[in-house]
Amino acid sequence: MPEQKDMTFWDHLEALRWMILRCLAALAVFLLAGFIFVPWIFDHIVMAPCRDDFFLYRAIADLASRTSVVPEFMNKPFHVDVINIKLSSQLFMHVTLSFWLAFLCAFPYIVYEVWKFICPALYSNEKKGVRAAFLFGTVMFFIGCAVGYLIVFPMTLRFLYTYRLSADISNQLALDSYMSNFLMLVFMMGVMFELPLVSMLLSRMGILYRSFFTKYRRHAIVALLVLSAVITPSTDPFTLMVVFIPIYLLWELSAFLVKKKKVEDDG
Repeated sequence: MPEQKDMTFWDHLEALRWMILRCLAALAVFLLAGFIFVPWIFDHIVMAPCRDDFFLYRAIADLASRTSVVPEFMNKPFHVDVINIKLSSQLFMHVTLSFWLAFLCAFPYIVYEVWKFICPALYSNEKKGVRAAFLFGTVMFFIGCAVGYLIVFPMTLRFLYTYRLSADISNQLALDSYMSNFLMLVFMMGVMFELPLVSMLLSRMGILYRSFFTKYRRHAIVALLVLSAVITPSTDPFTLMVVFIPIYLLWELSAFLVKKKKVEDDG
């Protein structure tokens, strides 16, 4: 039986209320701290991919000196001019970035609070699996955000900003456009890196098996190449591969984590 005391509906409701209040309090604390430190974070982290000294660009420049596979646009000097065209955008962006930073920092604590709330309703053997799932999902989310910030967004930014339809057109990037793409790609990669966890849970429910990944691997490669081309619409294979490889590794990790069918085990 689940290890829990007898609780009425109102007891559960009260526990839920306090869980939500603690999560909101944690968000408020991180929101306040974020609002104070956002100017420094914005200059040194958010705007870092706009400058030539970003570590990924330096690594690619070093690679370019050793091989010819690096596309030409990655060898040129790079600097993004971000401008503000709306009166309230900088204040609004300060608040928005503070909120997302607070959510990112409070995310492990929120997961912990959710775990504490549902834990009493689980059997002892279920607790180990759910605890591992929460931990794995949290770690994968942060790894995905890191991949989005360190690889996907800089490559997308550099290609699109240096793309020229005409030599008579000079690029200037609006603050709103820069930040919307920054947040979308970083958090999209965080969510995408939950694919192995979702696959593992579906496998335990008997819905998904390893045979699915084996059967549709070729289809997945094509689909993921298309997705990578949409994320970073470059015509050179180097940029495409830089985005494609982390996403494809997610597919293979998902295939590794799901169960085989019994007939496959017998065979």
